[in-house]
Amino acid sequence: MDLSLFYFANDNCSLDTDRYELLLSGARFADANDFTAVWTPERHFHAFGGIYPNPAVTGAAIAAVTSRVGIRAGSVVSPLHHPLRIAEEWSVVDNLSGGRVGISLASGWHASDFVLRPENYDDRRQVVLDHVDQIRRLWRGDSMSALDGAGGTSEVRIFPPPVQRELPIWVTSAGGVDTFRNAGRIGAGLLTHLLGQDVDDLAEKIAEYRKASAEQGFPGHVVLMVHTFLGDDEDEVREVVREPMSNYLRSSINLLLGSRLAGARKIDPAKLRESEVDFLVRRSFDRYYDDGGLLGTVPKAVRAVERARDIGVDEIACLIDFGVDTKRVLAGLARLNELRLLVRNTA
Repeated sequence: MDLSLFYFANDNCSLDTDRYELLLSGARFADANDFTAVWTPERHFHAFGGIYPNPAVTGAAIAAVTSRVGIRAGSVVSPLHHPLRIAEEWSVVDNLSGGRVGISLASGWHASDFVLRPENYDDRRQVVLDHVDQIRRLWRGDSMSALDGAGGTSEVRIFPPPVQRELPIWVTSAGGVDTFRNAGRIGAGLLTHLLGQDVDDLAEKIAEYRKASAEQGFPGHVVLMVHTFLGDDEDEVREVVREPMSNYLRSSINLLLGSRLAGARKIDPAKLRESEVDFLVRRSFDRYYDDGGLLGTVPKAVRAVERARDIGVDEIACLIDFGVDTKRVLAGLARLNELRLLVRNTA
């Protein structure tokens, strides 16, 4: 099982706080300790994830302070961009890093993000699938015919040429089984999480992904993002992460209401009483702490990794920046590295 670091901060920092200290220090640690990759997201116009509006920029920063670790977007919201721009930016990062980049493409989930490309909102899931093929072709050196400023068409290709001949690509899914199948059908990896789906649900969807991948002669690659903080005492860790994790869940309330806890009905968060939101957050925290993340002691985390491996997960992307104090998170990375060493060679 591979372990990576994943970032998607809920930004509650004061203006005099170094918002990117954890990102860069964590990347250095991952690089020095043979973690597989560092993932950064794309998120706009909200404190929830909003310090990461462009993963190519953060990827370039990571490239400057590392020499070995993979540099990945988790995820590029591709319907917000022209595929030429995505391929071009990531080719720069590929050159800066000596050929260490990979990207996961997401369809996006919040309508306000699409002020950048409103015309793509309704068909955003299909746009992702189209972009995978277009970006792959551009990455290999093919040209693209596109409408230019004079109303004609121009044949263009990206510069600089990338270092890697093939760009590693994943597709991000919040849990829709059709996305799992489509990722397999186009020979892409899969990036997912456990907010809104439990392990048994995920096992069934991964099986569908593997089936679709096998039909294309592609082994597939599944990355699971989970919240991560490890320590020596179970009760102490629970109390350390309770408030930041609860705040994180509260900030992502729209995702929470899409989970099984909210039932099948669509619920407008603005219509919920504060006591109802508190109930949902408490219940979600308890479920996720006990059965959804790498939260607690190393022995507990080993069992969680083994369970993930059993359902077909290839890599766990450890979300470490969900609100726990930066110094405490960085100190806790030693326990995460202990876990990495324990699970690296186990079958």
